[in-house]
Amino acid sequence: MEDYVEDELFLLYALYGKSGKPVQATLSSLKMLDVGKWPIFSLCSEAELQLVRQACVFGSASNELLYTTVNDEIFVLGTNCCGCLGLGDVQSTIEPRRLDSLSGKKIACLSYGSGPHIVLATTEGEVFTWGHNAYSQLGNGTTNAGLVPYHISTNLSNKQVIEVACGSYHSLVLTSDGEVFAWGYNNSGQVGSGSTANQPIPRRVTGCLQSKVVVNIACGQMCSMAVVNTGEVFVWGYNGNGQLGLGSSGNQPTPCRVAALQGIRVQRVACGYAHTLVLTDEGQVYAWGANSYGQLGTGNKSNQSYPTPVVVEKDRIIEIAACHSAHTSAAKTQGGHVYMWGQCRGQSVTLPHLTHFSSTDDVFACFATPAVTWRLLSVEPDDHLTVAESLKREFDNPNTADLKFLVDGKYIYVHKVLLKIRCEHFRSSLEDNEDDIVEMSEFSYPVYRAFLEYLYTDSISLSPEEAVGLLDLATFYRENRLKKLCQQTIKQGICEENAIALLSAAVKYEAQDLEEFCFRFCINHLTVVTQTSGFAEMDHDLLKNFISKASRVGAFKN
Repeated sequence: MEDYVEDELFLLYALYGKSGKPVQATLSSLKMLDVGKWPIFSLCSEAELQLVRQACVFGSASNELLYTTVNDEIFVLGTNCCGCLGLGDVQSTIEPRRLDSLSGKKIACLSYGSGPHIVLATTEGEVFTWGHNAYSQLGNGTTNAGLVPYHISTNLSNKQVIEVACGSYHSLVLTSDGEVFAWGYNNSGQVGSGSTANQPIPRRVTGCLQSKVVVNIACGQMCSMAVVNTGEVFVWGYNGNGQLGLGSSGNQPTPCRVAALQGIRVQRVACGYAHTLVLTDEGQVYAWGANSYGQLGTGNKSNQSYPTPVVVEKDRIIEIAACHSAHTSAAKTQGGHVYMWGQCRGQSVTLPHLTHFSSTDDVFACFATPAVTWRLLSVEPDDHLTVAESLKREFDNPNTADLKFLVDGKYIYVHKVLLKIRCEHFRSSLEDNEDDIVEMSEFSYPVYRAFLEYLYTDSISLSPEEAVGLLDLATFYRENRLKKLCQQTIKQGICEENAIALLSAAVKYEAQDLEEFCFRFCINHLTVVTQTSGFAEMDHDLLKNFISKASRVGAFKN
């Protein structure tokens, strides 16, 4: 049946904590998900992609797309099989079309079937369905295709739906009070009604779940799962590959507890086409069911009818991923590592394989067949700044600064606390200084500004000539890292004309690395260098040492 169809955070707190001004970044800020990994997004323009905030790729060839924008509009494109785009027709569209019938609705969650059919819940807890309906999987009491989104209210009118899940041709929803409702195809008991008659409208799944509070639901191709608040797992439906985890292969028409997980608290369940994954509160993963592609991650291809531990790594697993349309599994660890196994682009990967991805979504975009999304994607806008980027923006900002330096008649705006944290010199000089203006005459404006900017950015932006002045400052303030950066910059600007001057500066400021570099440059260009004005005006002691050292390396041999 399986082959059936820290430190920087402290700085930010110091800068903003007392003022109450908003911080624009946290360490948990996410970079924008690269939706371009799903080929169908290539039909969208760059401008359209910038507006995407949620997305779902579905269909037998990952050829259908629904996405929401920053303006809370919903767009669709694709082949529109069985009217699954909800546009009122069955015409394909290669350009995004707005789904006006859901105008003003915000999507909380979404799932899809194989027909395909769509089940969507809004942030208000309403349920809308459309698409393929030959098995009553839309829950509207008919078997007619749903060409536009239909509000499902029968038996749900006073309920707030918080999660939805679709099998190939059946549907589940979870309400805020922990109840599960099911409808659609029921040939194997996947609706949980106790019979095998299709269910045309939402029906509460009772039996063993009657007095339970469900917190998570999932669907395989023709089976259903529910996790309750005590950490127990209940299963029902098709079991030909052992995907119910009951130690047998008989179908289950009503919910049954997975007894083999006794004493284990499960937090999440995820279903593949014919296999099941669960995640425990201790960050462990168990798997069971079909395994002909290695989707259980056990190192072999033998089906398992009992929960079997999946060994990923010592780190805790915080997320599991599977999809009823694929034989692929994925997991993410607390340390951010993403693993995949099962059917991966035609290969059977029987053990969890460490990827270079940062998200389980990427696994399904690049390796699942078809390359669908296993959940509704949430795309973070790319306007969240990292901590370092926020600090850079605050340099020379008069609106947030509490100190300014007056150099060559110009002001440079800074923050005392940052200077004291970043520089030993300022830690002492600003300790008892309550002035808000400090005059500086020892260094030029470009040099001193570059120094202060370095304290915010860890980088310098100066010409090689000006970097010599900054090298002087770095030596004076004993800023060794800045000294190294200056030497790197100076090296980039060396030529025959200034080689001796740079060598002289290196010796003066005890920049040994730069001194050695300049000396080698002079030796390699000795004929030209000795004819420059810099060489003619060279300090007597420096000239003496230069000739002596050059002689030792054989520079004057014929």
